[in-house]
Amino acid sequence: MDGKALAARIRADVAREVEQLGHVGLATVLVGDDPASHVYISGKHKAATEARIEARDIRLPDDVSEADVLALVAELNADDGVDGILVQLPLPGQIDETRVTYAVAPHKDVDGFHPVNAGNLYLGTPLHVPATPAGCMRLLAEHGIDPAGKEAVVIGRSEIVGRPAAMLLLQANATVTICHSRTADLGAEVRRADILVAAVGRPGIVTADMVKPGAAVLDVGLTRTDEGIRGDVDPGVADVAGHLTPMPGGTGPMTIALLLESAVRAARYRRGILAYPTL
Repeated sequence: MDGKALAARIRADVAREVEQLGHVGLATVLVGDDPASHVYISGKHKAATEARIEARDIRLPDDVSEADVLALVAELNADDGVDGILVQLPLPGQIDETRVTYAVAPHKDVDGFHPVNAGNLYLGTPLHVPATPAGCMRLLAEHGIDPAGKEAVVIGRSEIVGRPAAMLLLQANATVTICHSRTADLGAEVRRADILVAAVGRPGIVTADMVKPGAAVLDVGLTRTDEGIRGDVDPGVADVAGHLTPMPGGTGPMTIALLLESAVRAARYRRGILAYPTL
């Protein structure tokens, strides 16, 4: 499942929508010097600029106070030039990530992490949805894989990928199992999966003997090792799976593309083109 090709088409669609809207503003906030976060933010800004989104790159020192970060978020919430806000995680230890996430205005929360957006996803009325699981669903649709009636297994229960992926699959009428660190027999659970989403960040945790022949496997986990970038799925799974996302080049490009879509959606909410529920 080639994420690069589909993501390129989505980004081209986003650029056309931005041109129609006239302006879409996305503000990203990066705190500290985490190398991986710098790479992620740079990639998001490059993609946003190519899609004609006005990307505002805000970087704060590692020792910034929580109060200063919250004050910045409040300013961005009130700024009419900003349609979407993304606070790059993780944040330094002196900052409560939950408080900062909750402080972002829900209609500008392009990550879909605010409890209002998480709650609407749970209720089956998604507004902003985390980009990685949304990208996984688009990849399935692109390849004609209908989750309805199928066994879906999600490895990982994070609020960013695992749980929202499970909700989206459930809403698509799959029978969903969530596996995690306390799952007694991971292999037995995974072998039932027609659709597998691996999202724990443990290189090679899914091996060929664990995968049902012909299954669709989405490898979300990304770990930088001495041997290079590794996914959660062992390369040998390609000999068994019916569909498999490459690593890299699978779900990663889709995450950025769906984030840009979310920024356009935020602009439509703010202009009243789409209705966002009032609190």
